[in-house]
Amino acid sequence: MSRSAVLSDAHWELIEPLMPSSDGKRGNRFGDHRRIVEGVVYRFRTGIAWRDLPEQFGPWQTVWKRHRRFSQDGTWDRIHTMLLTHADAAGQIDWRVSVDSTINRAHQHGTNVARATGGPVESHESERRAG
Repeated sequence: MSRSAVLSDAHWELIEPLMPSSDGKRGNRFGDHRRIVEGVVYRFRTGIAWRDLPEQFGPWQTVWKRHRRFSQDGTWDRIHTMLLTHADAAGQIDWRVSVDSTINRAHQHGTNVARATGGPVESHESERRAG
């Protein structure tokens, strides 16, 4: 599949029923969901910045906002679950997992745990002694 290819009609038929409706919501009605989803797919496939999204997918701000909204309301999760279920039923997924015992060590500064260095406590104690 090329980088510029978009969703096939068969793929869109699987995804379309899971797209949210803008009925009963304030603001403008949702535009073409397919164009937006294809913009998101294109952006992640190529690794470009949102601002560099080609104009054929509409304003990059619209694509970004809709992607964010779909992430928050669980639309992407529902699509992912449905696609996994569909692929598994078709025998397209191999569920075997390989685990090795490789050890990855982190540098001492590679942690986000605070260390007790004694810095502030020592300065307070020496101040008391001096006074």
